[in-house]
Amino acid sequence: MDKYHGLVVSDPRVMMGQPVIAGTRLTVELILEKLATGETVEQILDAHPRLTREALRAALAFAAEALRADVVYPIGERSK
Repeated sequence: MDKYHGLVVSDPRVMMGQPVIAGTRLTVELILEKLATGETVEQILDAHPRLTREALRAALAFAAEALRADVVYPIGERSK
C-alpha cells in the first residue's frame, strides 16, 4: 500500500474492512460508483471536503491494481 502514500487504508473496524480513504469512511467503491454515474471529480470533491484530489487518484490507482489480480470476472454477453 506504500504506492498510495497511506491514503487508501483497510481496517476491519472501519466499513467492515473495505478499502477507504484514510481518515474518512469514503470507500474506494463509493468513489468509483460516483464516477461511473457521471459525477465529476469537482462534484465529488465539493461533496466531500475532507477528500483531496491526490486521495481520489490514489483510490483509482488502488482499484486498477486490484483488478490486475488473477480473477475471472463474469460479464454477461451483449446482445448482437
